[in-house]
Amino acid sequence: MSKDKKQDGKSWAIKITFLTFILSMSFNVISEALVGNAGLIGALFVLFAIIAIGIICDMVGTAVTAEGVAPFNAMAANKVKGARKAVDLVSKASQVSNICNDVIGDICGIISGATVAIIIVKIAAIYNLKETVVISIILNGLVAALTVGGKALGKHISMNNSTEIVRKAAVFVELFSFRRRKS
Repeated sequence: MSKDKKQDGKSWAIKITFLTFILSMSFNVISEALVGNAGLIGALFVLFAIIAIGIICDMVGTAVTAEGVAPFNAMAANKVKGARKAVDLVSKASQVSNICNDVIGDICGIISGATVAIIIVKIAAIYNLKETVVISIILNGLVAALTVGGKALGKHISMNNSTEIVRKAAVFVELFSFRRRKS
């Protein structure tokens, strides 16, 4: 491996570590605020939203690694919305996959566990329970099953629909892009 590639790898690792730290704190503050101020049903809704975000990001990460640049170059030539950004995403598949699958996916997994803990406290308070071990085991098992099962289904969908998933992800990313591109 060349010295430049080693340096790029180290630079990326430092950047992604910092990004993970910032995103994790941000997601945690948002989820704590939402769950803390919500009733039991609202907290469960937030929990399922966190799981869904993890699954959707995993699908995008899988799709960018499964897809090639060629379909998006053709779409970009025809000025299809999101095509140029899709070329960027696929060209940086390793980094996009790392962010989607590892960073966001892992953060969602950790935060869903913390959210389950808050939900268990809410259930204990509502029903005046002193023992919550069984509820904890069931909820954690449910979260793990939904996460793993959802990601398994998502990977299957991503492998079969990678072009459309990457294009839609590119359109979404463009909504939040601060840089203006010349037309």
